Amino acid sequence: MNFSEAVTYLYNSRPPFHQVGASAYKPGLENTLRLMAHVGNPHASLRAIHVAGTNGKGSTSHLIASVLQAAGFKVGLFTSPHLVSLTERIRINGTPIPEETVAAFVTENKAFLEELQPSFFETMTALGFWYFVQEKVDIAVVEVGLGGRLDSTNVLTPILSVITNIGLDHTEFLGNTLAEIAGEKAGIIKAHVPVVIGESNPETDPVFEQCAQACEVPIWFADQCEYLRRTRLRFAPECELQGIYQEHNLQTAFVALRALGAQNTDRCADKAQTISNSQIAEGFAHVASMTGLRGRWETLSKKPLVICDTGHNSHGIRYVAEQIYALPNPHVWIVFGMVNDKDTDVVMQLLPQGDRFHYIFTRPDTQRARTAEEMLELWGKDGLAIEDPKDAIDYALQQVAPEDAIFIGGSNYLVGYAISRFTH
Repeated sequence: MNFSEAVTYLYNSRPPFHQVGASAYKPGLENTLRLMAHVGNPHASLRAIHVAGTNGKGSTSHLIASVLQAAGFKVGLFTSPHLVSLTERIRINGTPIPEETVAAFVTENKAFLEELQPSFFETMTALGFWYFVQEKVDIAVVEVGLGGRLDSTNVLTPILSVITNIGLDHTEFLGNTLAEIAGEKAGIIKAHVPVVIGESNPETDPVFEQCAQACEVPIWFADQCEYLRRTRLRFAPECELQGIYQEHNLQTAFVALRALGAQNTDRCADKAQTISNSQIAEGFAHVASMTGLRGRWETLSKKPLVICDTGHNSHGIRYVAEQIYALPNPHVWIVFGMVNDKDTDVVMQLLPQGDRFHYIFTRPDTQRARTAEEMLELWGKDGLAIEDPKDAIDYALQQVAPEDAIFIGGSNYLVGYAISRFTH
């Protein structure tokens, strides 16, 4: 089985959440634990930092991984979803897992996969952890897929837990209030494993504090660490990630790294005590190039200016909209598409409005996507509906003047297509 055949097999036998949504979601850890046992229980020996949260967990994971690389660690990085290739989900020091390794893993374990019928994400989690142990990484930064308590990655006992923030997303799985969702995210907090919370909130802070107390662990709220906040700000201007919302992620990553260095219970934590401010500055400044991070307020073209961003729910779009408003260009063409399990009505109210903004709604390439016409109807104002993302972007490129800009976003799948379009 080659890589293409392995990917087709994984998608066809166990369609991933990013393609089909709720039907792919398998809550609980039993399947993952059985799969881990089959491949040698890699989670048991993996030293990891576990990162959950509604928004920013991907960027925060990459920021932490980049600094650890700058400090001399061999760093595994497990994230989701991918934008272009499945191999993006599993990296070591920024290099994606080889395609032949994916193919060999699926081929070797196919009989067991047929018997167990794990979800796509469960299989990817096992592959990632197995690969990190095989390659003897010093430490892995592991992003939660969905929620926390019942997420496949939660078989880990990490050396540090990080929860970036809480917003209303995936409410059909996690709950309808911020407190309920916080309870699910807090499920990654383990006994005697310190935890960092990125953004404090009166509704969610008690949930995290009670869980930390029950687990007998120290808890830091990154936005309340005033000295660390001031120190972290020195590194922000040089960061490759220039989205306004990255301020929060930089703060969370900085405090997480300092919390990691404060521990004395693990050889990786001991080594982390030697992380210097210059290494933090280097990691932040070169996070995209060191880890392969894409799609975070990323410039795809300068003439004309084309920017994409993966913000895709109301909590994330607030910051994206603020950044779009701040663009100095006289006109901005916005190519926008969303999937049907997001808070589309709220997002539409947050999008930039005014004569300088021109909307082209399109349909991302996934079964979960809303049609372009549905998006235009929900928008309820002037705009165009162009179903095919290629045609939508082509139209924007035809209309844009040299001094104007194009923004592409609303869905990871649309951003992934845009990246492929402009960089291949």
